[in-house]
Amino acid sequence: MRALVEIISVWAIPLMIVGIAVVAALRRVPVYEEFVEGAKEGFQTAIRIIPFLVAMLVAIGMFRAAGGVDALTTLVQPLLSWMNFPAELLPLSLMRPLSGSASMAIFGELVKTHGPDSLIARMAGTLMGSTETTFYVIAVYFGSVAVTRTRHAVAAGLLADAAGVLASVWVCRWLFAGL
Repeated sequence: MRALVEIISVWAIPLMIVGIAVVAALRRVPVYEEFVEGAKEGFQTAIRIIPFLVAMLVAIGMFRAAGGVDALTTLVQPLLSWMNFPAELLPLSLMRPLSGSASMAIFGELVKTHGPDSLIARMAGTLMGSTETTFYVIAVYFGSVAVTRTRHAVAAGLLADAAGVLASVWVCRWLFAGL
């Protein structure tokens, strides 16, 4: 069974690309022209969302540089201990909805400090896979179509992130605490 999964994982994307090209050719779709048109639209979208991304990245940089993450970690340390939530994961939990690259740097530091097979590193890796860069996604997708009122999207995204963070810690503690 494992060999079958490995074969599928190696061949899935190449077969999908070839399959799409074959279906397009059978339907007489001008693949190259459609690709170029899509690339033009993608470039225009990228230009439209640059102001949203710059604003978000500046805010993240200011918060981190001002020591906001460290101050918040110190402030909520008693609550985290009561919840049996590792304080080392709080900076990652706070940064993940804001920035993928910043959260990846924090994740790398956690793995370097605690070791790749440590419970903290496993929790952090699971957290990275169970959460999303919510504000980045909202800035890109809503910004690309010029939506300024996100309604409940931010709250729903952050609630899903919180569930992912808590589930990551609890599931990893359940699965790996004995290791």
